Amino acid sequence: MEQTFRVGVITSTHGIRGEVKVFPTTDDAMRFQQLKDVLLDTGRELKPMEVERVRFVKNLVIVKFKGFDDINEVEVFKGKDLLVTRENAVELGPDEYFIADLIGLDVVTDEGDRLGGLADVLQTGANDVYVVKTDAGKEILIPAIRQCVLDVDPDAGKITVHLLDGLLDL
Repeated sequence: MEQTFRVGVITSTHGIRGEVKVFPTTDDAMRFQQLKDVLLDTGRELKPMEVERVRFVKNLVIVKFKGFDDINEVEVFKGKDLLVTRENAVELGPDEYFIADLIGLDVVTDEGDRLGGLADVLQTGANDVYVVKTDAGKEILIPAIRQCVLDVDPDAGKITVHLLDGLLDL
């Protein structure tokens, strides 16, 4: 299982006092208000950063890190990912999973047949769609609804699905 999760990407600096603009990659950008510590992925290391303050402008989050008070100090952060540890990640409800924990799980039917591995999760708004890559390289799209996804067990490494009539014909 993943131990860190990306919550945003630093797009540019903001002003001259060490603030950065962050494009949020989390479902809920408002979670930045509760963040006290993040990890900056420099490409070589995960650098712990303390969040001093946060504000919102349009679809971006303006973040000020403690100890960085000049534009020149944060200029090198452009394009870098901001991560949180699993302990600092949002708390999941029942039947909720981090997408990173699902990718790569085996997908099997309720009849015991292996379909393939979960390659991606598409977030469509109405419901997620699981993209299953078969051993033959074909992609099967399965809506993540109760009628189709019967069981998700990351510890066992598998997802059990029921294939609705016509689903494999697409």
